[in-house]
Amino acid sequence: MPAGGRPTVRSRRLGAALKRYRQAAKLDQPQAAEVIVTSQARISRFETGHATPRVIEVRLLLDAYGVADPEVRAKLEELAKNPKPKGWWTEYADQLRPDYVDYIGLENDATYIREWQQVLIPGILQTPAYMDTVFTTLPGFVSPERSAYLTEARIKRQATISEGGTRYSAVLWESLIRYPIVGPEVHREQLSALLQAGKRKNVTIQVLPFGAGAIAASHAFSAFTFDAEPVVEAVHVENLWGSSILEEPEGLVAYSDAYDLLRSTALSPEASARLIRSALRSAKEDGS
Repeated sequence: MPAGGRPTVRSRRLGAALKRYRQAAKLDQPQAAEVIVTSQARISRFETGHATPRVIEVRLLLDAYGVADPEVRAKLEELAKNPKPKGWWTEYADQLRPDYVDYIGLENDATYIREWQQVLIPGILQTPAYMDTVFTTLPGFVSPERSAYLTEARIKRQATISEGGTRYSAVLWESLIRYPIVGPEVHREQLSALLQAGKRKNVTIQVLPFGAGAIAASHAFSAFTFDAEPVVEAVHVENLWGSSILEEPEGLVAYSDAYDLLRSTALSPEASARLIRSALRSAKEDGS
């Protein structure tokens, strides 16, 4: 069971997968309960992530659901063995919101991250100066005394892509490039950092131009994949006071389609880099 009865990111992922496979097999919860000789309530707790099944129970359920793929089975068994793995972020747990800890866990496990932002540069691409400006100028979002912890944690998060182990794709609205919400010097530094990040083989940065139309009104989100296949398995949506993680199949498909539309409407990575370089030149001229 997750510590304290609170679902962890991994226990929710396991539960969501078990639910999908059960429904695909056209079995209800009472029938699943019969497979492992337990109650319907316990199956429900598995599927919501409030309890974690034993590895043998996962194997029996997957047998009943007709899931034979060895990679899928190994992945789900690993989630059952380690529903709450220890990571560097646990040392910051007292200073971070629980939903932010969940987000870092998703990011750490992901093989592919897709992100759309129209208000702020994504945290995983921000410079320390940009982070500090955001944290100190949005007091309703982050208290000043916590900004140092958040900046340090955000810098550590960047190893996810800087070390090359995770594919990362971002679509940024042109306003982020043209109209900074930070000071001129911080903005110039941030544009340079975007250009450098875009040179990495595992990173793709695209700009959605002003002329893209209503698609730019889409709320910011991050989509995560945990396997070799680029299927969206979790989506993180943030607001001013917190965030939520979506794992229902219908929602995942909707966000996957939305990102594909954003990416296909955006400028190519090469054209995006040219736009960012042009904006950087203009910013330097204005500051000279």
